[in-house]
Amino acid sequence: MEIKSKVLVIGGTGYLGKRLVKASLGQGHETYVLYRPEIGVDIEKVQMLLSFKEQGAHLVQGSFNDQRSLVDAVKLVDVVICAVSGVHIRSHQILLQLKLVDAIKEAGNVKRFLPSEFGTDPAKMENAMEPGRVTFDDKMVVRKAIEDAGIPFTYVSANCFAGYFLGGLCQPGHIIPSREHVSILGNGKERAIYVDEDDIAMYTIKTVDDPRTLNKTLYIRPPNNILSQREVVQIWEKLIGKELRKSTISSEEFLACMREQDYAEQVGLTHYYHVCYEGCLTNFEIGDEGEEASELYPEVKYTTVEKYMKRYL
Repeated sequence: MEIKSKVLVIGGTGYLGKRLVKASLGQGHETYVLYRPEIGVDIEKVQMLLSFKEQGAHLVQGSFNDQRSLVDAVKLVDVVICAVSGVHIRSHQILLQLKLVDAIKEAGNVKRFLPSEFGTDPAKMENAMEPGRVTFDDKMVVRKAIEDAGIPFTYVSANCFAGYFLGGLCQPGHIIPSREHVSILGNGKERAIYVDEDDIAMYTIKTVDDPRTLNKTLYIRPPNNILSQREVVQIWEKLIGKELRKSTISSEEFLACMREQDYAEQVGLTHYYHVCYEGCLTNFEIGDEGEEASELYPEVKYTTVEKYMKRYL
């Protein structure tokens, strides 16, 4: 019988983290969830942690402010997955992972570390614009620390979270699709890749004991979900039986509007620009340094864009 790795999830009460915990438990891994002593009276997170415990997870107290607690938590497991936020409109915590890298190095027992990535591959974004490039630069700092420390890794590039992109028909600031109007970004023909967040978690957990993904990047590119904004809109129009009114936003207009926003908003809008105006998710081939998730794990029946969008009807 195959012995599955013990998994520690850090950021387990977050948007993706809670799905990682569920997927890890569902795939039979002994699963540990780090929780902060400074959780205070955040009742929703406490209730979520208790729910994880009822499902069989182990709760481990630890904090980025207490290095010894990180080392002790890491020593309990074989694989560490970090899902701390890298989104500036929430809380940008990517560089906190440098403390986790130190803890993993000191513990000396971890077989694989999956840092908080899950979006655009930062290694492909060396020419990204300010201020959005800070996200990619910080992730590359963490990658360098991991590799310099000789820690085995898998990086996960999950592209566009479906809830954020499909829910708003690829329009920034929208997460529920309109039945009346849509703003098309540029010509609306640059293709992006949309992935159900539960599928991201499933594919991620599939990698933890897979030698094919060791020291590589896992790209999640479900073939039926590689679509342009116009194609996404067409799917929605078909579902609602109605054609939307359309206007277009040129790249110049988008950038001018972006510069009027606060710093956190500008960071996120820069990412939208690279995805929707430049096609940064699909303008390269996966090389020897990467693997594609739907090819490695055909048994995962991923959620198509059309199926995902039916929830909004």
